[in-house]
Order: sequence, then C-alpha cells, then structure tokens
Amino acid sequence: MLGVQVSRGDRRMNPALITYGALGIAIMFEIIGTTLLQQSQQFTRWLPTLGMALCYGAAFYFLSIALKTIPVGVAYAIWSGMGIVLIALIGLMLFGQKLDLPAIIGMAMIIGGVVVMNLFSKTVSH
Repeated sequence: MLGVQVSRGDRRMNPALITYGALGIAIMFEIIGTTLLQQSQQFTRWLPTLGMALCYGAAFYFLSIALKTIPVGVAYAIWSGMGIVLIALIGLMLFGQKLDLPAIIGMAMIIGGVVVMNLFSKTVSH
C-alpha cells in the first residue's frame, strides 16, 4: 500500500510523499531513540533503555519502507545528515551541550549537501 498511490476521495496521495514521509518518521524515531540512549545512562535505567530499543526498531521499520523507493545511499545520506543536525540541536537545547563555530559550519555543510543531492541529483527518485 505504501509503494502505490492511495486514493483519498477523488485525490491520490503522491507515492514520493509517502516514501519521504516514511523516511521522516524513521528519522524522528531515530532521534528520539538516540535521545533516550543518552537518558538510559549506559543502559542502567530500564525505561529509557526500553524506549530506545522500541524507537530504533520503529526507525528501521520505517527506513525499510523508504528503501522500497529511495536508493539506500541517498536514504542513508538524508537519514544521517538530518540525524546529526537534529541530535546536535537537541543536545544544545536539552543537555546544554555547546556548539562551536566549526561544528555549526560543518552542520550547515551537511544540510547543504542533503539539499543539493535532493534538488540536483538524478539518483534521487522524485
């Protein structure tokens, strides 16, 4: 169902929207899982550890849906790039971890790379 157009009344959902939506959900679960990994205190707290495991499982499930359409290299570049930037922002906001200028420049370059790849690469399925 996720690899085909889904009817919604007289409109059809775009398969790319479903695919990239699945990738976005995978990234969100991965970010939550990584945040819970920090909170698990090296697996000594059972609730964050359980949440982390469930989130990582869900992240890989939704990534597998995205991989039906998106090439693995492209999906992983988007996954890792967005994950790096979003986890760094969560570290800044929730854990008080500071970002120096080279870190900020590096993350801007990662975002730029993901944007360039998605806008101009013929490898990316649109």
